[in-house]
Amino acid sequence: VQLQASGGGLVQAGGSLRLSCAASGRTFSSYAVGWFRQAPGKEREFVAAIRWDGGVTYYADSVKGRFTISRDNAKNTVYLQMNSLKPEDTAVYYCAGRGNGLGPFALSSADFGSWGQGTLVTVSS
Repeated sequence: VQLQASGGGLVQAGGSLRLSCAASGRTFSSYAVGWFRQAPGKEREFVAAIRWDGGVTYYADSVKGRFTISRDNAKNTVYLQMNSLKPEDTAVYYCAGRGNGLGPFALSSADFGSWGQGTLVTVSS
């Protein structure tokens, strides 16, 4: 499966953005999908993930209550709704797939493959 993130942009603190992760390939509906981000000078970090059927989701503590991950398998798309954005959310956001299930101990970037190009989110103060 190939993934492509989009929807980034410039937003003021407190604002919202919705990112999309569009997938190609007939097996997308069987993949878990994760969102990760990488700020300048920092390592890539986990943001959120969703199981193949949308029935299980995980979030980083830093985004809980502000971000929501969802998916529409009919559209081969996973979304990341980001509300109450903060300057520290500024980063390049990536989506990636995982074909071997999803669990709380498999949420690092090394546990995901099929990385797409990222989309830049900039939050101004």
